[in-house]
Amino acid sequence: RRYPTVEIRAETFNGSTHVPIPSDSAFLKALLFELRLVDDQSFVEHRDTCTRINHSCVHSVRTDGGDLWPVLAFQKSGLIYACLPLVEETLEPQPPLLTVPGLSQGLALLLGIMDYISPSRKNEAEMTGKISQLRTLLIQACPLGTPLNTNIRSLNGLLDDIQEMPTDENQPAWRSNTYKGKPQVNVCITEKVKSKQYDKRDVVDTWQVYGTVNCKCDIEGSAPNVTLTLNLPTNAPPLQDIVVHHCVTSVDPAMLMSSSIEPLDDSVFNGPYKFPFVPPSVSFDLCYYTSQV
Repeated sequence: RRYPTVEIRAETFNGSTHVPIPSDSAFLKALLFELRLVDDQSFVEHRDTCTRINHSCVHSVRTDGGDLWPVLAFQKSGLIYACLPLVEETLEPQPPLLTVPGLSQGLALLLGIMDYISPSRKNEAEMTGKISQLRTLLIQACPLGTPLNTNIRSLNGLLDDIQEMPTDENQPAWRSNTYKGKPQVNVCITEKVKSKQYDKRDVVDTWQVYGTVNCKCDIEGSAPNVTLTLNLPTNAPPLQDIVVHHCVTSVDPAMLMSSSIEPLDDSVFNGPYKFPFVPPSVSFDLCYYTSQV
């Protein structure tokens, strides 16, 4: 699976040392050559010299555009597991392996894939089925190229909730599936109070509210528009430090400018607080806020 988002970041970080990733077939051919899995067993100096002995599964794969590094690759039960982690710096000189966080993330992801596939290695039909599901599972395990859940086996039960690509070109990427049934919107507001009580007449007690608005929208359509409005109680202090979810399409700029760092005055935004958004398929936090009294 290729991630254009990661490739763009690599170009930015690596600068002039960036090596573009070749086509899948060209990469596979170069990787097999590097791992000495091609029929031609002749001596190749840059690969077989005694001064270059690999003590890890990190390889440098030679391509037409240059040497791809660091390629994580190892063999297990007749399969090759490989990935190319992002290096967030220039590649010349090569940074020490321990300073590249992507290596440990990539290795964890590959080990998770191996753990998912290897129990089926004696049943060819079952293993073929699991490999065909991998691309779909990676949408959840590694969205946009960042590993979030390396336990691939735990995602197996979520296959019904994932689809490869939106069926509608207007469907946003965060809305992974469509809902069929009675429309309903559930809203849960959770507030935590942080209080300082001094028990002294000359020191005023203080407290602050931290709020989260969580939503779950079961609505038909590939990109339904929903607007949630929050109204303050009478004489309630205004909301501050508002942070909204990326699915929110537009808000009043004055709403986001209210900060707990600034002293409150008559010009501060007091609502109503309107949040138009295209909801994700799952439960999500629409916004966070604070409130001072």
